[in-house]
Amino acid sequence: MSTARSARVTAVSSNGVYSFTKPNRDSITLLAGLGVEGDVHSGVTVKHRSRVAQDPTQPNLRQVHLIHRELFDEVAASGFSVEPGQLGENVTTEGIDLLGLPTGALLRFGAEAVVEVTGLRNPCVQIEAFQHGLLKQVVGRDDQGRLVRKAGIMGVVREGGAVRPGDPITVTLPPAPHTPLERV
Repeated sequence: MSTARSARVTAVSSNGVYSFTKPNRDSITLLAGLGVEGDVHSGVTVKHRSRVAQDPTQPNLRQVHLIHRELFDEVAASGFSVEPGQLGENVTTEGIDLLGLPTGALLRFGAEAVVEVTGLRNPCVQIEAFQHGLLKQVVGRDDQGRLVRKAGIMGVVREGGAVRPGDPITVTLPPAPHTPLERV
């Protein structure tokens, strides 16, 4: 098990109703196999409206949404102001390369809660509606012309527990070879 240098939770957010943004909380409780207690996206099957429209019986691989705080600094350099929870994430992190994690990586928050990384968030037009031009900041192309999604990662809760700002994050990588994250 390895700990990313100074990796920690900087904010936690949840919302019991469908809304693009999620208010910050003092803590959230993760429920094994379900997601964030009281959050509209919690459940065994998909809860995101676009996924429900496709097939409401799909497993919910998007129980917890995580974004790295460093993304907010990156978009601020282009004139955008984004705060924790405003892009709909449940957990805002710092000091960890979320986008570089492989599928199946385990993130332990504090002493109890564990989230298994399932894939990348697919940035949607709601980001553009939130702030005009922001979608182009969180979706781009790398040097080889491949699509790069920067709006965070998704996961499922393997072990429940409370998550609070300031909690350390410990990463456990799956056995090699690692599978890069794809959109879920």
